[in-house]
Amino acid sequence: MPADDRLIVALDVPNALAGLELAGTLGDAVGFYKIGLGMLTGGGLALANELKQEHGKRIFLDMKLFDIGATVEAAVRGLAQYDLDFLTVHGDPHVVRAAKEGAAGSNLKILGVTILTSLERADLDAGMIQPGDLQEITVERAARAFEAGADGIICSPREAAAIRAQPGSRLIVTPGVRPAGADLGDQKRVETPASAIAAGVDHIVVGRPVWKAADPKAAAQAILAEMSSPQAQRPNG
Repeated sequence: MPADDRLIVALDVPNALAGLELAGTLGDAVGFYKIGLGMLTGGGLALANELKQEHGKRIFLDMKLFDIGATVEAAVRGLAQYDLDFLTVHGDPHVVRAAKEGAAGSNLKILGVTILTSLERADLDAGMIQPGDLQEITVERAARAFEAGADGIICSPREAAAIRAQPGSRLIVTPGVRPAGADLGDQKRVETPASAIAAGVDHIVVGRPVWKAADPKAAAQAILAEMSSPQAQRPNG
């Protein structure tokens, strides 16, 4: 039976060798992996290519690109040659548009980051982000990213239902997901796997609760079971 790709496991480990070892431990239980900035200097692109081409895994490259349009377009064009599945950029419309130009002709889906799941209103104030309700700002950033052509967005599970209810919503991918009782780490706007799926999320991203577990494969299987439980059913679906 193919793996349930709604679960994306974040390979936030020190280097490509550790990532490959973890993927081997998880085996056929997990079919989708996230590789982020922390892995970039540890062979992340090589790991992404190996997992994709030699092991048939789907790959989410979490780069959160932000720069002038020409630079973003060039960077995405280079990354698109790796035949990966998802790539994050900041959700600002000029960044999304440039990323879509760079990804043209490939199957790479561009995901716009709304507000990081490690941030609260006080963090936005410190960064001089406009005042207002955090959820409303997140929903508006998602709408603008979709208008600019994003294939999906990154948000916390707490904003997912409101974004899903908007016309033109597409893929919703959420970090900030923790099984009940798990350490929150640096995440602040957190929900369980079941509640995230029930809110309309397409994919959840989980890292430490899997790779720090005594039995990572069992931890991943428990999350998958929760995602398919009655508690994960959408109210209208």
